[in-house]
Amino acid sequence: MKFGTKVIHAGIKPDPSTGAIMTPIYQTSTYVQEAPGKHKGYEYARTQNPTRSVLEENLAALENGKYGLCYASGLAAMDAILKLFAPGDEIICTNDIYGGSYRLLTKIFSVFGLKGVFVDMTNASDLSEAITSHTKMIWIETPTNPMLSIVDIESVCEIASKQDILVCVDNTFCSPFLQNPLDLGADLVTHSATKYINGHSDVIHGCIITNNEVLDEKLRFLQNAAGAVPGPMDCFLVLRGIKTLHLRVERSCQNAQKIAEFLRDHPAVSKVYYPGFEDHPNHSIAKKQMSMFGGMVSFDLVSNSYEMAEKILSGTKLFSLAESLGGVESLIGHPASMTHASIPKEEREKVGLTDSLIRLSVGVEDVDDLLQDLDKALKLVS
Repeated sequence: MKFGTKVIHAGIKPDPSTGAIMTPIYQTSTYVQEAPGKHKGYEYARTQNPTRSVLEENLAALENGKYGLCYASGLAAMDAILKLFAPGDEIICTNDIYGGSYRLLTKIFSVFGLKGVFVDMTNASDLSEAITSHTKMIWIETPTNPMLSIVDIESVCEIASKQDILVCVDNTFCSPFLQNPLDLGADLVTHSATKYINGHSDVIHGCIITNNEVLDEKLRFLQNAAGAVPGPMDCFLVLRGIKTLHLRVERSCQNAQKIAEFLRDHPAVSKVYYPGFEDHPNHSIAKKQMSMFGGMVSFDLVSNSYEMAEKILSGTKLFSLAESLGGVESLIGHPASMTHASIPKEEREKVGLTDSLIRLSVGVEDVDDLLQDLDKALKLVS
């Protein structure tokens, strides 16, 4: 079954009681049992919900995985994964990482003895130097957030497998339409399904997919025991959004390519970060492991000034100034003060995240209108 068919049919069947083609919203907290322990597969809605079950099966199929688990947010999914480990364990992460992920590791799990080690993984061979006897997992974002660096998933997985280290890939920036890390050797894939998977900026949601039965059993225990699960309405909305995932992401990628090229030629822009450029570091790896180059574009200004960046951020009309990404509408953001404010300034600057860096999540609008919108805003600083 090809991807465009999977999003509509994988794991989804007409409702057996009514024939409804759309999965019903099972808005219930509990289920009646015929006798103690004798039920229809559902006992309590924190543990199982039919709407959530269909979504989990659908998500697993999209990532070519066997098992899918849903959570109340992307960070709740990451929280569950980190709970697999013990005090003294080390997690090696890409050094350019979402601010919320950095905060969860350094402010929450560090208190319980879990150590996050942040490493530049753009050259996979450098990773070996960071691995110690305490390393239990490698956490990859690729493309990274917000610098859009590319990590060679397959090479990292080869290094990790030789030392019995798990690899988890946060695939949020790509979605399953562009990249399938399990096929490249990863043990776990996670998404903030709030973003491209849902795609309509109306749900907070997260998920994990794996082919490893042992990991699935451990995570499913934690999912039930800790209870950070999404409600059935949220699951229904994500299922609804998935049906157009391939159409939305393809259009977003096409628009992003044109916008990146426009920005690169603009006199007010000093640098554009976009893996679709042939001279982008690791472009060949992006081409190998991604089907298209994504809908995210970041750029810096010649002025290297926050004041100038602020004028652009406040000067667009179609690009809405807001956190998040991956929706049908285009967004513009300032990572240093928004999505990555929880990372210390000196750590941000090590990866090139300046106070004038601007991040775009390119939507599915007519690209000519988006280009005109950016051009007007950039004229404010030209």
